[in-house]
Amino acid sequence: MVGEDNISLRTRRSAYGTLEEKGDSSREFEEEWSFSKSSNGEIDVDHMARRKMQLLAKAERLKPAFMEGVDSHFMEFVNGLIAKSAPLESSQSAFRTKSEKDGYKTKELRAASEHGKVFVARRSLLDELFEVDHIQTIYHMFIALLIVFILSTLVVDFIDEGRLVLEFDLLVYSFGKLSTAAAVWLYMFLSTLLVPYGLFFQWAQSYFGSSHKTICSLFFGGLLMIFQIVGLGVVPAYLVLSYDLPPASRAIVITEQVRLVMKAHSFIRENFPRVISSPSQKTNFVQVPQLSQYLYFLFAPTLIYRDHYPRTPTTRWSYVATKFAQVLGSLFYAYYIFVRLCIPIYRNYSREPFSLRGQVLCIFNSILPGVLIILLIFFALLHCWLNAFAEMLCFADRTFYKHKCIFSFEYVPHTPALPFQDWWNSRSFSNYYRTWNVVVHDWLYCYVYRDFFWLFGKRFRAAAMLSVFSISAVVHEYILAVCFGYFYPVLFCLFFCFGMVFNFILHDQRKGPIWNVIMWTSIFLGTGIILCLYSQEWYARQNCPLKNVSNPAAVLPKKEKCRGSLNLETSPFESKTHWIFKYCFLILTFQF
Repeated sequence: MVGEDNISLRTRRSAYGTLEEKGDSSREFEEEWSFSKSSNGEIDVDHMARRKMQLLAKAERLKPAFMEGVDSHFMEFVNGLIAKSAPLESSQSAFRTKSEKDGYKTKELRAASEHGKVFVARRSLLDELFEVDHIQTIYHMFIALLIVFILSTLVVDFIDEGRLVLEFDLLVYSFGKLSTAAAVWLYMFLSTLLVPYGLFFQWAQSYFGSSHKTICSLFFGGLLMIFQIVGLGVVPAYLVLSYDLPPASRAIVITEQVRLVMKAHSFIRENFPRVISSPSQKTNFVQVPQLSQYLYFLFAPTLIYRDHYPRTPTTRWSYVATKFAQVLGSLFYAYYIFVRLCIPIYRNYSREPFSLRGQVLCIFNSILPGVLIILLIFFALLHCWLNAFAEMLCFADRTFYKHKCIFSFEYVPHTPALPFQDWWNSRSFSNYYRTWNVVVHDWLYCYVYRDFFWLFGKRFRAAAMLSVFSISAVVHEYILAVCFGYFYPVLFCLFFCFGMVFNFILHDQRKGPIWNVIMWTSIFLGTGIILCLYSQEWYARQNCPLKNVSNPAAVLPKKEKCRGSLNLETSPFESKTHWIFKYCFLILTFQF
């Protein structure tokens, strides 16, 4: 208490100063604003302008000192918080030491709900930044660019057709058969709502009454795994392919499929240790979460289950409408990017002879639309869509893409302290991976990275990181393969190979701004490569339709074969790429 009184007293003195200093400053202020008058009693305008410039110069000189004072006070506040949290950390370490001495096995009772992410009521970062005029200007610039795209499309259509053409044929095609996609989603949602909860409820009620607890757990766990693989994995993918849904409709179903699988796993993973460590062994009754809590979790913008989340008192429906309107605007933005910047480049590419110069130019011409699409995906999904659902559900923790999430004290070996940086300010790829999509990162960290340590120990940190990259790369490639209808593992190779290498090269120790430039350059090049190669393969299949779609080899790349069927010259580079992807496909097929 004495230290706190000294800090507060020093803060008040430094902030307000003594009475003498106030008097001096007031006299100085009066002198600064005392204006000389001319002989006729009027204020000298020139003198007033000079004094104004002097005051501005003095304010600029005082600004660094003022900011230094604010920074010092903020550091004192943070150090005070750290000092207050030290006893809690020491008590946790003491508890851990005591339990180890008593033979207490933390592996058996580790509950992620007690040692995982702590949800705190926080605003979304972009909502705070949009209150700044400079950030609003950048937002307005993107709106102006959208207007330019619309005008250019209308003018070109008017010149070519002699009329204004407002046919959004690409959007209509991409989101076709939405009723079928909605029916598949309803099946996935209802099955995820009823089957995992029902299996967990039956297992929890019969666990302590059973004389063979291990067999009981394996039986219900096997049923849950069969449901996850067949009911949520194979069936939706089969329906999507059999009904031949367009790409955007496929993306809706497949991304929801992945989301529901992760949600169900989190619910079981968080509540399983609670049942195992329940003190209700004599009564054979265990309190399980209510179905309404699980239902709320299925819609909540998080993949980490909790019985309760921080809530906002009211719902701002105008805010919800604004966010959904921004999602719709981003959708039209992406449409005009494809129409004006992408389709003219890729439409006739497979009909032309291959040249290395043309391929390089195609990649660099794809960088600008690729980066715009990535920014639109971030803004529309990670900001607008998640914030809209958070507002409707009164979900108060809105840090979906800025990693300031709090984890309670649990020791994970060799895990560095997480820097509080936004993904666009990242100096390292590790920080970029953590902050680009915090919702998915939290799930990977809690249920892949930490559980890997829990199972195999602290000596396998590289293997734990490799498992995270492997799962993430495979899932991303699975989504793209199902959405496009062909296996073209460009994203898998870039993410799993180059992404992992850059994760070790551009690590958290890189502090200079040059590393942020390197990170953005790598993102630009990778985005251009992905957009270019996937688009070329898409139009190769449009120009050279498949004769036997049911053949498993139909999912392999067709660029090289398309040029051969059109009697165009192919390159050794494309032939080797085709065989490399073919072998990758065969290896993954044998593995799964």
